[in-house]
Amino acid sequence: MFNPEVPYDIPLLPIDGIETVKILKKLTPAARALSALNQVARLLANQNLLVNLIPILESQSSSEIENIVTTTDALFKHESDSSGADPATKEVLRYKKALFLGFESISGNNARPLNTNTAIDICSQLIDKKVDVRKITGTNLKNQRTGEVIYTPPVGEENIKNKLSNWEYYLHEHDVDPLIALAVAHYQFEAIHPFLDGNGRTGRILNILFLIENELLSQPILYLSRYIVQNKEDYYRLLLNVTQNGDWESWICFMLDAITITSQWTIDKVNAILELQKQTSEHIKISAQKTYSYELVQLLFEKPYLRTKDLIDRGFYRSRQAAIASLKSLEELGVLESKVAGRETLFVNTRLLDLMSYDTNDFLPFAHH
Repeated sequence: MFNPEVPYDIPLLPIDGIETVKILKKLTPAARALSALNQVARLLANQNLLVNLIPILESQSSSEIENIVTTTDALFKHESDSSGADPATKEVLRYKKALFLGFESISGNNARPLNTNTAIDICSQLIDKKVDVRKITGTNLKNQRTGEVIYTPPVGEENIKNKLSNWEYYLHEHDVDPLIALAVAHYQFEAIHPFLDGNGRTGRILNILFLIENELLSQPILYLSRYIVQNKEDYYRLLLNVTQNGDWESWICFMLDAITITSQWTIDKVNAILELQKQTSEHIKISAQKTYSYELVQLLFEKPYLRTKDLIDRGFYRSRQAAIASLKSLEELGVLESKVAGRETLFVNTRLLDLMSYDTNDFLPFAHH
Protein backbone atom coordinates (compact mmCIF):
# COMPACT_ATOMS: atom_id res chain seq x y z
CA MET A 1 0.00 0.00 0.00
CA PHE A 2 1.17 3.51 -0.82
CA ASN A 3 1.70 5.69 2.24
CA PRO A 4 2.36 9.38 1.43
CA GLU A 5 4.26 9.84 4.72
CA VAL A 6 6.80 7.12 3.96
CA PRO A 7 9.68 7.67 1.48
CA TYR A 8 8.52 6.00 -1.74
CA ASP A 9 10.67 3.25 -3.17
CA ILE A 10 10.17 3.94 -6.88
CA PRO A 11 10.25 0.85 -9.11
CA LEU A 12 13.16 0.92 -11.53
CA LEU A 13 12.68 1.48 -15.26
CA PRO A 14 11.74 0.09 -17.76
CA ILE A 15 8.02 -0.41 -17.14
CA ASP A 16 6.46 -3.34 -18.97
CA GLY A 17 3.23 -3.29 -20.92
CA ILE A 18 2.82 0.46 -21.30
CA GLU A 19 2.22 0.47 -25.06
CA THR A 20 -1.54 0.17 -24.74
CA VAL A 21 -3.96 0.68 -27.63
CA LYS A 22 -5.10 3.97 -26.12
CA ILE A 23 -1.52 5.25 -25.86
CA LEU A 24 -0.61 4.17 -29.40
CA LYS A 25 -3.70 5.99 -30.74
CA LYS A 26 -2.49 9.20 -29.10
CA LEU A 27 1.07 8.63 -30.25
CA THR A 28 0.42 9.04 -33.98
CA PRO A 29 -1.02 12.59 -33.87
CA ALA A 30 1.65 13.65 -31.34
CA ALA A 31 4.51 12.41 -33.51
CA ARG A 32 2.94 13.97 -36.60
CA ALA A 33 2.39 17.38 -34.99
CA LEU A 34 5.91 17.47 -33.54
CA SER A 35 7.40 16.51 -36.90
CA ALA A 36 5.40 19.29 -38.61
CA LEU A 37 6.69 21.82 -36.06
CA ASN A 38 10.26 20.68 -36.62
CA GLN A 39 9.78 21.04 -40.37
CA VAL A 40 8.41 24.60 -40.01
CA ALA A 41 11.40 25.55 -37.85
CA ARG A 42 13.90 24.02 -40.28
CA LEU A 43 12.49 26.00 -43.21
CA LEU A 44 12.81 29.36 -41.47
CA ALA A 45 15.19 31.73 -43.22
CA ASN A 46 16.14 33.23 -39.86
CA GLN A 47 17.00 30.49 -37.39
CA ASN A 48 17.28 33.01 -34.53
CA LEU A 49 13.66 34.00 -34.84
CA LEU A 50 11.97 31.26 -32.81
CA VAL A 51 14.90 30.59 -30.56
CA ASN A 52 14.63 34.12 -29.21
CA LEU A 53 10.85 34.12 -28.87
CA ILE A 54 9.40 30.73 -27.91
CA PRO A 55 11.80 29.80 -25.06
CA ILE A 56 10.76 32.99 -23.24
CA LEU A 57 7.15 31.76 -23.25
CA GLU A 58 8.24 28.27 -22.17
CA SER A 59 10.26 29.81 -19.32
CA GLN A 60 7.31 31.93 -18.27
CA SER A 61 4.79 29.07 -18.16
CA SER A 62 7.11 26.50 -16.62
CA SER A 63 7.88 28.98 -13.83
CA GLU A 64 4.20 29.87 -13.44
CA ILE A 65 3.48 26.19 -12.68
CA GLU A 66 5.67 26.79 -9.59
CA ASN A 67 3.85 30.07 -8.82
CA ILE A 68 6.69 32.29 -10.06
CA VAL A 69 4.72 34.81 -12.07
CA THR A 70 5.80 37.63 -14.37
CA THR A 71 4.60 39.16 -17.66
CA THR A 72 5.76 38.46 -21.22
CA ASP A 73 6.32 42.19 -21.53
CA ALA A 74 8.73 42.31 -18.56
CA LEU A 75 10.63 39.28 -19.86
CA PHE A 76 11.28 40.67 -23.33
CA LYS A 77 12.09 44.08 -21.87
CA HIS A 78 14.77 42.75 -19.50
CA GLU A 79 16.00 39.89 -21.62
CA SER A 80 19.32 41.44 -22.67
CA ASP A 81 19.92 43.04 -19.28
CA SER A 82 18.06 41.74 -16.23
CA SER A 83 19.75 43.99 -13.67
CA GLY A 84 16.69 46.26 -13.34
CA ALA A 85 14.13 43.44 -13.29
CA ASP A 86 12.02 42.26 -10.34
CA PRO A 87 12.98 38.95 -8.67
CA ALA A 88 10.34 36.84 -10.46
CA THR A 89 11.41 38.15 -13.88
CA LYS A 90 15.06 37.46 -13.06
CA GLU A 91 14.18 33.93 -12.02
CA VAL A 92 12.25 33.25 -15.23
CA LEU A 93 15.11 34.64 -17.34
CA ARG A 94 17.41 32.21 -15.53
CA TYR A 95 15.13 29.43 -16.76
CA LYS A 96 15.79 30.49 -20.33
CA LYS A 97 19.54 30.52 -19.59
CA ALA A 98 19.28 27.06 -18.06
CA LEU A 99 17.42 25.77 -21.12
CA PHE A 100 20.19 27.06 -23.40
CA LEU A 101 22.91 25.78 -21.12
CA GLY A 102 21.37 22.33 -21.53
CA PHE A 103 20.93 22.81 -25.27
CA GLU A 104 24.62 23.71 -25.66
CA SER A 105 25.70 20.72 -23.59
CA ILE A 106 23.92 18.21 -25.84
CA SER A 107 24.48 19.90 -29.20
CA GLY A 108 27.75 21.84 -29.19
CA ASN A 109 31.13 20.60 -30.40
CA ASN A 110 31.74 18.98 -27.03
CA ALA A 111 28.24 17.49 -26.91
CA ARG A 112 27.63 14.88 -24.23
CA PRO A 113 24.52 12.73 -23.76
CA LEU A 114 21.80 13.82 -21.33
CA ASN A 115 22.67 12.62 -17.86
CA THR A 116 22.48 13.39 -14.15
CA ASN A 117 25.17 16.06 -14.49
CA THR A 118 23.07 17.83 -17.11
CA ALA A 119 20.22 17.95 -14.59
CA ILE A 120 22.55 19.26 -11.85
CA ASP A 121 23.91 22.00 -14.14
CA ILE A 122 20.42 23.04 -15.21
CA CYS A 123 19.10 23.15 -11.67
CA SER A 124 22.16 25.11 -10.46
CA GLN A 125 21.52 27.73 -13.16
CA LEU A 126 17.82 27.92 -12.22
CA ILE A 127 18.43 28.28 -8.49
CA ASP A 128 21.46 30.50 -9.04
CA LYS A 129 23.71 28.44 -6.80
CA LYS A 130 25.54 25.12 -7.09
CA VAL A 131 23.16 22.29 -6.25
CA ASP A 132 23.69 18.60 -5.73
CA VAL A 133 21.59 15.53 -5.05
CA ARG A 134 19.62 15.73 -1.77
CA LYS A 135 21.57 14.51 1.24
CA ILE A 136 19.20 15.51 4.02
CA THR A 137 15.90 13.81 4.83
CA GLY A 138 12.63 15.57 5.52
CA THR A 139 11.66 16.54 1.98
CA ASN A 140 8.02 15.94 1.14
CA LEU A 141 5.36 17.35 -1.16
CA LYS A 142 2.27 18.90 0.37
CA ASN A 143 -1.13 19.89 -0.91
CA GLN A 144 -0.83 23.68 -1.18
CA ARG A 145 -4.37 24.27 0.05
CA THR A 146 -4.66 21.79 2.93
CA GLY A 147 -1.00 21.33 3.89
CA GLU A 148 -1.37 17.53 4.05
CA VAL A 149 1.59 15.46 2.85
CA ILE A 150 0.77 13.83 -0.50
CA TYR A 151 4.13 12.33 -1.38
CA THR A 152 7.50 11.64 0.21
CA PRO A 153 10.31 11.01 -2.31
CA PRO A 154 13.12 8.47 -1.82
CA VAL A 155 15.80 9.33 0.75
CA GLY A 156 19.52 8.62 1.07
CA GLU A 157 22.11 10.09 -1.26
CA GLU A 158 23.32 6.69 -2.49
CA ASN A 159 19.75 5.50 -3.10
CA ILE A 160 18.84 8.67 -5.02
CA LYS A 161 22.00 8.41 -7.14
CA ASN A 162 21.17 4.78 -7.99
CA LYS A 163 17.66 5.77 -9.04
CA LEU A 164 19.13 8.57 -11.17
CA SER A 165 21.60 6.29 -12.90
CA ASN A 166 18.73 3.92 -13.74
CA TRP A 167 16.76 6.94 -15.09
CA GLU A 168 19.83 8.02 -17.08
CA TYR A 169 20.27 4.54 -18.55
CA TYR A 170 16.59 4.50 -19.57
CA LEU A 171 16.95 7.84 -21.43
CA HIS A 172 19.31 6.16 -23.87
CA GLU A 173 18.26 2.49 -23.76
CA HIS A 174 14.44 2.53 -23.74
CA ASP A 175 12.67 0.18 -26.16
CA VAL A 176 9.51 2.22 -26.67
CA ASP A 177 8.76 5.21 -28.90
CA PRO A 178 10.74 8.27 -27.68
CA LEU A 179 7.53 10.21 -26.98
CA ILE A 180 6.33 7.48 -24.64
CA ALA A 181 9.80 7.29 -23.11
CA LEU A 182 9.67 11.05 -22.54
CA ALA A 183 6.52 10.74 -20.41
CA VAL A 184 7.96 7.79 -18.47
CA ALA A 185 11.29 9.52 -17.85
CA HIS A 186 9.57 12.77 -16.80
CA TYR A 187 7.47 10.93 -14.20
CA GLN A 188 10.53 9.08 -12.93
CA PHE A 189 12.62 12.23 -12.55
CA GLU A 190 9.82 14.05 -10.70
CA ALA A 191 9.23 11.02 -8.45
CA ILE A 192 12.95 10.76 -7.59
CA HIS A 193 12.82 14.49 -6.78
CA PRO A 194 16.62 14.63 -6.58
CA PHE A 195 17.02 18.29 -5.53
CA LEU A 196 15.73 20.39 -2.67
CA ASP A 197 14.27 22.91 -5.11
CA GLY A 198 13.77 23.31 -8.88
CA ASN A 199 12.85 19.69 -9.70
CA GLY A 200 9.75 20.52 -11.74
CA ARG A 201 11.44 23.16 -13.86
CA THR A 202 14.57 21.04 -14.33
CA GLY A 203 12.41 18.10 -15.42
CA ARG A 204 10.51 20.21 -17.94
CA ILE A 205 13.75 21.52 -19.46
CA LEU A 206 14.98 17.92 -19.71
CA ASN A 207 11.82 17.06 -21.70
CA ILE A 208 12.74 19.55 -24.41
CA LEU A 209 16.38 18.42 -24.44
CA PHE A 210 15.29 14.78 -24.71
CA LEU A 211 13.33 15.61 -27.89
CA ILE A 212 16.36 17.42 -29.33
CA GLU A 213 18.70 14.57 -28.45
CA ASN A 214 16.34 12.15 -30.19
CA GLU A 215 16.36 14.43 -33.27
CA LEU A 216 12.64 15.11 -33.01
CA LEU A 217 13.34 18.82 -32.65
CA SER A 218 16.29 20.79 -33.97
CA GLN A 219 15.87 23.74 -31.58
CA PRO A 220 14.31 24.24 -28.13
CA ILE A 221 11.08 25.68 -29.51
CA LEU A 222 8.28 23.44 -28.25
CA TYR A 223 6.15 25.42 -25.83
CA LEU A 224 5.21 22.34 -23.79
CA SER A 225 4.65 24.07 -20.45
CA ARG A 226 1.75 26.03 -21.92
CA TYR A 227 -0.43 22.92 -21.85
CA ILE A 228 0.81 21.95 -18.39
CA VAL A 229 0.09 25.36 -16.85
CA GLN A 230 -3.40 25.30 -18.38
CA ASN A 231 -3.99 21.81 -16.97
CA LYS A 232 -1.90 22.13 -13.83
CA GLU A 233 -4.23 20.22 -11.52
CA ASP A 234 -4.42 17.29 -13.95
CA TYR A 235 -0.63 17.32 -14.33
CA TYR A 236 -0.06 16.89 -10.59
CA ARG A 237 -3.03 14.54 -10.13
CA LEU A 238 -1.88 12.21 -12.94
CA LEU A 239 1.73 12.19 -11.74
CA LEU A 240 0.52 11.16 -8.28
CA ASN A 241 -1.85 8.63 -9.81
CA VAL A 242 1.10 6.75 -11.33
CA THR A 243 2.64 6.52 -7.86
CA GLN A 244 -0.54 5.57 -6.01
CA ASN A 245 -2.22 3.30 -8.56
CA GLY A 246 0.35 2.51 -11.24
CA ASP A 247 -1.85 4.33 -13.77
CA TRP A 248 0.72 4.95 -16.49
CA GLU A 249 -1.83 5.07 -19.28
CA SER A 250 -3.61 8.27 -18.21
CA TRP A 251 -0.31 10.03 -17.50
CA ILE A 252 1.29 9.09 -20.83
CA CYS A 253 -1.88 10.06 -22.72
CA PHE A 254 -1.81 13.45 -20.96
CA MET A 255 1.78 14.06 -22.08
CA LEU A 256 1.06 12.94 -25.65
CA ASP A 257 -1.89 15.35 -25.77
CA ALA A 258 0.41 18.08 -24.46
CA ILE A 259 2.85 17.43 -27.33
CA THR A 260 0.09 17.37 -29.98
CA ILE A 261 -1.64 20.52 -28.79
CA THR A 262 1.46 22.60 -28.09
CA SER A 263 3.10 21.60 -31.38
CA GLN A 264 0.03 22.79 -33.27
CA TRP A 265 -0.20 25.95 -31.14
CA THR A 266 3.46 26.73 -31.84
CA ILE A 267 3.05 26.14 -35.60
CA ASP A 268 0.06 28.53 -35.69
CA LYS A 269 2.03 31.11 -33.71
CA VAL A 270 5.05 30.81 -36.02
CA ASN A 271 2.86 31.27 -39.08
CA ALA A 272 1.32 34.39 -37.55
CA ILE A 273 4.79 35.79 -36.76
CA LEU A 274 5.94 35.11 -40.33
CA GLU A 275 2.82 36.77 -41.76
CA LEU A 276 3.39 39.82 -39.56
CA GLN A 277 7.04 39.89 -40.63
CA LYS A 278 6.03 39.80 -44.30
CA GLN A 279 3.52 42.62 -43.86
CA THR A 280 5.99 44.70 -41.84
CA SER A 281 8.60 44.22 -44.54
CA GLU A 282 6.21 45.31 -47.31
CA HIS A 283 5.00 48.29 -45.28
CA ILE A 284 8.55 49.58 -44.72
CA LYS A 285 9.47 49.01 -48.38
CA ILE A 286 6.43 50.93 -49.65
CA SER A 287 6.59 53.77 -47.11
CA ALA A 288 10.29 54.29 -46.43
CA GLN A 289 12.54 52.79 -49.06
CA LYS A 290 15.66 54.29 -47.44
CA THR A 291 15.07 52.68 -44.04
CA TYR A 292 14.37 49.21 -45.38
CA SER A 293 16.88 46.41 -45.16
CA TYR A 294 16.22 42.69 -44.96
CA GLU A 295 18.58 42.32 -41.98
CA LEU A 296 16.92 45.15 -40.06
CA VAL A 297 13.48 43.54 -40.42
CA GLN A 298 14.97 40.23 -39.17
CA LEU A 299 16.27 42.02 -36.09
CA LEU A 300 12.89 43.64 -35.40
CA PHE A 301 11.49 40.12 -35.10
CA GLU A 302 14.22 38.60 -33.00
CA LYS A 303 13.72 41.13 -30.24
CA PRO A 304 10.34 42.74 -29.54
CA TYR A 305 12.29 45.35 -27.51
CA LEU A 306 15.06 47.10 -29.41
CA ARG A 307 17.78 49.38 -28.11
CA THR A 308 20.02 51.57 -30.25
CA LYS A 309 22.87 49.36 -29.02
CA ASP A 310 21.28 46.36 -30.81
CA LEU A 311 21.53 48.12 -34.17
CA ILE A 312 25.12 49.21 -33.54
CA ASP A 313 26.15 45.72 -32.32
CA ARG A 314 24.77 44.19 -35.51
CA GLY A 315 26.77 46.66 -37.56
CA PHE A 316 23.81 48.50 -39.12
CA TYR A 317 25.08 51.89 -37.95
CA ARG A 318 28.28 53.28 -36.54
CA SER A 319 26.79 56.11 -34.50
CA ARG A 320 24.03 56.29 -31.93
CA GLN A 321 22.49 59.21 -33.83
CA ALA A 322 22.08 57.20 -37.03
CA ALA A 323 20.60 54.25 -35.10
CA ILE A 324 18.11 56.49 -33.29
CA ALA A 325 17.10 58.22 -36.53
CA SER A 326 16.38 54.82 -38.08
CA LEU A 327 14.31 53.63 -35.10
CA LYS A 328 12.44 56.94 -34.98
CA SER A 329 11.52 56.67 -38.66
CA LEU A 330 10.16 53.17 -37.98
CA GLU A 331 8.14 54.67 -35.14
CA GLU A 332 6.68 57.27 -37.51
CA LEU A 333 5.64 54.43 -39.81
CA GLY A 334 3.77 52.80 -36.93
CA VAL A 335 6.09 49.77 -36.90
CA LEU A 336 7.63 50.50 -33.48
CA GLU A 337 6.57 52.42 -30.38
CA SER A 338 9.09 54.14 -28.15
CA LYS A 339 9.06 53.76 -24.37
CA VAL A 340 11.36 55.58 -22.01
CA ALA A 341 12.94 53.33 -19.40
CA GLY A 342 15.30 55.16 -17.06
CA ARG A 343 17.88 56.94 -19.21
CA GLU A 344 17.22 54.68 -22.15
CA THR A 345 14.65 54.74 -24.92
CA LEU A 346 13.35 51.33 -25.93
CA PHE A 347 11.61 50.75 -29.23
CA VAL A 348 8.90 48.11 -29.06
CA ASN A 349 7.50 46.01 -31.87
CA THR A 350 4.06 46.08 -30.21
CA ARG A 351 2.34 43.87 -32.78
CA LEU A 352 4.93 41.17 -32.22
CA LEU A 353 4.79 41.60 -28.45
CA ASP A 354 1.00 41.17 -28.57
CA LEU A 355 1.37 38.02 -30.67
CA MET A 356 3.77 36.66 -28.05
CA SER A 357 1.62 37.74 -25.09
CA TYR A 358 -1.83 36.55 -26.15
CA ASP A 359 -3.34 33.47 -27.70
CA THR A 360 -4.82 35.34 -30.63
CA ASN A 361 -2.93 35.25 -33.92
CA ASP A 362 -4.51 38.41 -35.34
CA PHE A 363 -2.74 41.75 -35.53
CA LEU A 364 -3.58 45.28 -36.60
CA PRO A 365 -2.94 45.93 -40.29
CA PHE A 366 -0.53 48.74 -41.24
CA ALA A 367 -1.93 52.01 -42.52
CA HIS A 368 -0.01 53.14 -45.63
CA HIS A 369 0.59 56.88 -45.78
